[in-house]
Amino acid sequence: MRKGAYIALQPFEGVQDGVLRTLERGLPARFFGVPVRGLKPLPIPEDSYNPSRRQYLSEPFLVSLKLPKGAVKVLGVVDEDLYTPGLNFIFGQARINGIGGVIALARLRPEFWGEARNDSLFLSRALKEAVHELGHSFGLEHCPDPSCVMHFSNTIWDTDRKGTDFCGRCRNILGT
Repeated sequence: MRKGAYIALQPFEGVQDGVLRTLERGLPARFFGVPVRGLKPLPIPEDSYNPSRRQYLSEPFLVSLKLPKGAVKVLGVVDEDLYTPGLNFIFGQARINGIGGVIALARLRPEFWGEARNDSLFLSRALKEAVHELGHSFGLEHCPDPSCVMHFSNTIWDTDRKGTDFCGRCRNILGT
């Protein structure tokens, strides 16, 4: 990794600072010690909302992401419910070896699922999804190990079951 490189954290309007601080603290340890820098919030893309689904299409958020000078990756963070064609919802999305990805916070909150508010659980889920999407952008695919952060989360319980770190196999692929 080149000297001065960083991971850019790109919030969209409405994301709470506490989530961003958690990601700024938690991501470097999982990605070569590369620091994380927050950017100024972007507006929600106008063409992203689907009123019939009451959800936001993920693609306009991904298209909004730009890799700032010096950044190796960019992670978008949106406090909305995202979907992509063919899926009812997504926790996040990234392209393999792309410039970055985006995570959606809405369904990571326990209260979305009718449970009591639990900030610790919410922030843990946000970190897992951030690591997962950045893992894709660094070239990792889904992992068959259900405890690996790169395991596919079809449900929020899949996210809760996996850890915040890469398994040995995925760590070897990353070179960390």
